[in-house]
Amino acid sequence: MYKNLRDFISKLESEGELIRISTPVSSIYEIAELTDRQAKSPNGGKALLFENTDKSFPVITNMMGSERRISMALGVEKPEDITKRIDSLLHQVTSPKDSVTDMLKMLPLLGEVAKWFPKKLRRRGECQQVVLTGDMASLDALPILKSWGCDGGRFITLPMVGTLDPQTSISNVGMYRMQVFDSKSTGMHWHMHKTGARHYEGYKKAGKIMPVSVAIGGDPAYTYAATAPMPDNMDEYLLAGFLRKKPVRLVKSITNDIYIPEDCDFVIEGYVDPSEAKAIEGDFGDHTGFYSLKDLYPIFHVTAITHRKDAIYPATVVGIPPQEDAYISIATERIFLAPIRLVMQPEIVDMTMPTAGTSHNIATISISSRYIGQAEKVAQGMWSAGQMMFNKYLLITPAGTDIRNTESMAHLLKNCDMTQSVIRGRGIYDVLDHATAVTGFGGKIALDLTKNSDKDSTPSLPDNFVLPVGVTMRTDLLSKWSTVLLFAENCADIDLTQIASQSGVDCNCIALFYTRAESLTANELLWLAAANTEPERDIAIVNGIATVDARAKVAGVEGNPKRFPNVVTSLPEVIELVDKKWAEYGIGEFIESPSLKYRKLLLTDKAEW
Repeated sequence: MYKNLRDFISKLESEGELIRISTPVSSIYEIAELTDRQAKSPNGGKALLFENTDKSFPVITNMMGSERRISMALGVEKPEDITKRIDSLLHQVTSPKDSVTDMLKMLPLLGEVAKWFPKKLRRRGECQQVVLTGDMASLDALPILKSWGCDGGRFITLPMVGTLDPQTSISNVGMYRMQVFDSKSTGMHWHMHKTGARHYEGYKKAGKIMPVSVAIGGDPAYTYAATAPMPDNMDEYLLAGFLRKKPVRLVKSITNDIYIPEDCDFVIEGYVDPSEAKAIEGDFGDHTGFYSLKDLYPIFHVTAITHRKDAIYPATVVGIPPQEDAYISIATERIFLAPIRLVMQPEIVDMTMPTAGTSHNIATISISSRYIGQAEKVAQGMWSAGQMMFNKYLLITPAGTDIRNTESMAHLLKNCDMTQSVIRGRGIYDVLDHATAVTGFGGKIALDLTKNSDKDSTPSLPDNFVLPVGVTMRTDLLSKWSTVLLFAENCADIDLTQIASQSGVDCNCIALFYTRAESLTANELLWLAAANTEPERDIAIVNGIATVDARAKVAGVEGNPKRFPNVVTSLPEVIELVDKKWAEYGIGEFIESPSLKYRKLLLTDKAEW
């Protein structure tokens, strides 16, 4: 694997996966706008290395933002290779051992596993070539990005946040965004379901200061491992060692006892005082494509900053999909499919999380179905397991289905009997989900597509199909997806039940969006619908038709969330600046700003409406 981040960057460049930009650029908006244009290019575009920033360090973005680059980051030819490697490993571990000879055959495997465990070094690391403490340890020196027009400030977006369990001293590495408050402090965005938040509560109960060390950069396997949905008390650097096929070498932080990768680029050391009042953090243009709005989070105080002499600052830009995180999710699918099959759901054959679902909102699985109720069993199991508990919409297909093929999925959905296939539930949501009235909790829907008939239906609408005044219609998804798209003003009183109850309506879904979404593609509408709906409130089955109110919700109305965010877009002046400088960047054919399309969806000029 890679010696450090520069080694990975060299590999990207040699493989034609990197663009260098030597033109001076600002870490406030400009880098993010250029990255967004590249990330939404075919196949994720290229990684961007900004060599001339407004600080002393270069910035790399979109470094894992394609199937090829995430594969390169994890040392494989394609993501499926990881699945095969884990399947092989688990087969060796779990296969019956009938003799001493069979057991002895395990010894080489045990030797290989031992090589993955992190190693603690008794010296300083390359990440500590420069040590800054006291007043010299200033976050102002780092090219920390501010990405979107309504962001509350600059955010560290690829931090590997290291903490210790206050009772067991077991380490955890998680990725929690960090808003810069001033040169010596940031927010610490620990969600209630995350290990970092559990550690924080433990220190608070014990009345102790909580040490924290934040690593940035190094081998990209470290960054990936920090995002992975590892079980509690499992070492993320062990996963990184497995992916690298060699151990992560760790060194002790300068001002606390937390160990960090010796070859990372930056380390920000400090502490959180649980007795201290929390601070307002946000707004932040998030991976959901919407702003996560202001809320109270703990304050992280900086005690030291260390870095390599040749440090490069890695950052990711999140927002309306597709972005870099979509490709990181592909790796997660492949890595955790085998353990899911082994531990939780052995009938699962394959799993994917479409980009439009922004990781958790939509998941599609195929299963080997042998008995009545198996799909229901799988749905309930998935909704109670690990980070799959955040899933909102689950499609369950029969084994042999190519769940990444749109033709295969369209055929199944078109011939689905909604009266028989819908499985409803309630459960945990990601706290970033903005559609539910109760933060972190709401309704869920699974579709059992294993029950489908072989008939090939021909969806249609009657000649006398009537729409309410002010409602327009698109039927471009009717024949293939059995779906009718309706558009109306956001606050219009539209009775979807009455529309679906008309005689002769033959389709499986009628979805209502607000008028300004009418020009979006099918994938973009799927993203919007998955984000803006809570299944219990917004989806009904009427005469065998699923009616979906996918409009933005009016905040404060009974049953709706108390606040509702806007979509994430660049400011007009930032778009204009990048347009004017395009030739200076020297990065090839002009790419139009994606925000020009999405700004039509804005309901106000603020983060919420």
